[in-house]
Amino acid sequence: MNKKIILAAFLTGTLALSSCKTNKTASAKASSETAKSKEKDNGMKPYAKVITKDATTDEGLFKVHQLDDKYYYEIPNNTLKKDMLLVSRIAQIPSNLGGGYMNAGSKTNEQVVAWERFQDKILLKVKSFSEVSLDSAAAIGNSVKVNNYEPTLYAFDILALNPDSTAIVIDVTKFFSSDIPALSGLSSGLRSSYKVRNLDSDRSFINSIKSFPENVEVKQDFTYNASEPPSNGSVGSISLQMNQSMILLPKEPMMPRLNDPRVGFFTVDQIDYSSKALKADEKTYIRRWRLEPKDPEAYARGELVEPVKPIVYYLDPGTPENLKEYIKQGIEDWQIPFEAAGFKNAIIAKDAPTMEEDPEFSPEDIRYSVVRYVASTTRNAVGPSVSDPRSGEIIESDIIWYHNHLRSYRNRYLLETGAANPSARTLDTAPEEIGEMMRQVIAHEVGHALGFPHNMAASFAYNVEDYRDGDFTQENGIAASLMDYARYNYIAQPGDENIRFVRQMGPYDAYAVNWGYRVIPGATTPEAEVETLNKWIMEKAGDPKYKFGRQSSSFDPQSQTEAIGNDPVKASSYGIKNLKYVAENLPDWTSESTNDYDDLEELYGEMLGVWSRYVGHVVTNVGGVNEDLKKPNQSGTVYSNVDKQTQKESVDWLVDNVFETPEWLIDPAIVQNIDYAGYAETMRALQERHLTNLLSLDRIGRLLNAETVATDYYSAVDLFDDTRKGVFQPNGKLDIYQRNLQRAFVDHMSSLMTGEMRRGRSGGYYDVNQSDVRSIVRGELKTLQSTVRSKMRGTSDTITRFHYDDLLSRIDMILNPEK
Repeated sequence: MNKKIILAAFLTGTLALSSCKTNKTASAKASSETAKSKEKDNGMKPYAKVITKDATTDEGLFKVHQLDDKYYYEIPNNTLKKDMLLVSRIAQIPSNLGGGYMNAGSKTNEQVVAWERFQDKILLKVKSFSEVSLDSAAAIGNSVKVNNYEPTLYAFDILALNPDSTAIVIDVTKFFSSDIPALSGLSSGLRSSYKVRNLDSDRSFINSIKSFPENVEVKQDFTYNASEPPSNGSVGSISLQMNQSMILLPKEPMMPRLNDPRVGFFTVDQIDYSSKALKADEKTYIRRWRLEPKDPEAYARGELVEPVKPIVYYLDPGTPENLKEYIKQGIEDWQIPFEAAGFKNAIIAKDAPTMEEDPEFSPEDIRYSVVRYVASTTRNAVGPSVSDPRSGEIIESDIIWYHNHLRSYRNRYLLETGAANPSARTLDTAPEEIGEMMRQVIAHEVGHALGFPHNMAASFAYNVEDYRDGDFTQENGIAASLMDYARYNYIAQPGDENIRFVRQMGPYDAYAVNWGYRVIPGATTPEAEVETLNKWIMEKAGDPKYKFGRQSSSFDPQSQTEAIGNDPVKASSYGIKNLKYVAENLPDWTSESTNDYDDLEELYGEMLGVWSRYVGHVVTNVGGVNEDLKKPNQSGTVYSNVDKQTQKESVDWLVDNVFETPEWLIDPAIVQNIDYAGYAETMRALQERHLTNLLSLDRIGRLLNAETVATDYYSAVDLFDDTRKGVFQPNGKLDIYQRNLQRAFVDHMSSLMTGEMRRGRSGGYYDVNQSDVRSIVRGELKTLQSTVRSKMRGTSDTITRFHYDDLLSRIDMILNPEK
């Protein structure tokens, strides 16, 4: 080829390449100018004009920039539309806010949010997973979306893009310093109670914002102007510190586990519109931590394996040193039940790191689960948790222990076990015994945080006489589950030896942990697990130690709070026998030791409550319905009425122990040293409470319903007849307690003639006007008229005759209201 031609071709190519580069540079410049022009048109500024060199930056999930008192989020584009959990908690609280049942660490709101871009704004959207389309390809998913439009919590102007346009800068100062109800620690009820007028902006500010790899933590100081604050009334305001935790939820939710009501778990619900069922299919998943074995193969072989990420609880830095040992034991007591599920060291207790060890540590940081020790006079402990609503995965939890709860346990220990337990007969309970009680309470609350609700049937698993057997109680405790409200062994009698009086873990706890937490190899969907989960239940079906009883079953004598043993009449008889011994000795154990009546007064009041609980356990037998949760392939029915003989015996017991005045409760050695009057009123209120409970509309309704399913039953007529005879059996002169109780009976008859059954859960209400209630009450009142007239003729005591005459007038007004 001619060299000139080659040279010309080379020059032409070079010029073309140069022209191409020039055009690209010009194009990029033009594009940049267009972007800048667009930013300007949308109110955006250059990044360096917003986030200046004076800004302090904290790297993490978002970059958080601070300039003087302004805070900016630099939100990466790749986090937009991702699900995040926003949890609002009280970090510091004024005295007595919420009546003492709120504290530092109390959660006030929990919601899933996502950041979304709309034109020149960033929207913070609140998301719900209660109604979903689990089949992403199903066409109905669009209908679910448009019929469940997600509300916008806040809209932010986009101030700038970062230099490479991969992140958006917004100002969050106003958002976190305004009175936004979703972030506020004051509910509408509290605002009304304390007459809150408004947020005082001059005394409210952002305390700090810290960014971590998966979460951002915000602390705000809020002061509200209030006319009636809970404390420091002269200030006329309420100040509290809030903590907002925003954590990125896992991209792939944990595989959920379908709930089975025969095993007790807290749950999350979803309505799946993409289900193949001919309806919107409600799915209920259990709430649980994500535990995955480090060595899946060894786990599948049945070996104990540590989890990839154990559950870790830190102790509040404010925890008294002498109690730390017991709190740690209470947490790690759950290691044994987790071994039943194949995990070792699944749950661990640690001291909170010191400032030197970790200056970033905060109990409010959602990355940490903490046992909070609250300096409060409230007597309580709770175990709340935060979970992913998409799957039920528990993300974090805080156990709350209120300082004065120790007092509750000392008092109940003395009252319920003092007769049979000499070490409980003191106001200065031994530290190791208090520690053991605290250990079990902490373990109970940790159980809630692991996903377990109360199992009120667990204490019904054991025979009453077993509680007097030292070997049995040492091995089995006082309930088949720590999650029952069975605190103490109040059945054991003086002279019984080697008795365990305090609750402990039981066989149900290991069973429930295995059912909820064991990884089922090969199961890749919740539905694929069901066969195995059902098999585990059926293996234990019929054994009362593995039964779950719902706390809401107020009609079921098998599932009662604070009860122990499988025979309420026998258990309460033992309990009251012990309580009589305690009442006789209470002054010696209190005022004689302290030369002060304060403890006597406090314990006497609580003793009345203990007696009342024992009585209530027997009342539940009457009109009682046993609830035994089961599937159709199991024999027997879910609901069965308590047998007639047990109900009759229960009413007779109530007549003997409640309606015949329990005068031992009004011991002059006690009452005349703690109050100048009111003894008769105290007894009246106690007797009336149980009388009206026994003759309540819902109980009568269940007795009426029994006629439809049984041939030999304790009827509503039987109940009224036995109760009336018990209340009106005394002859001759009546004392003030008997007169009060009889008036209470007649007054309650009046309320039954006009009362309406309130709406309750399915089957729990009925039309009283169209039922037999009014006719039974009318018949009872007419019978009572004859009884009262006869008794009136048989007494010469003036006050008793006045009383009977008054009763006749009251009965006449009920039967003839228009006279």
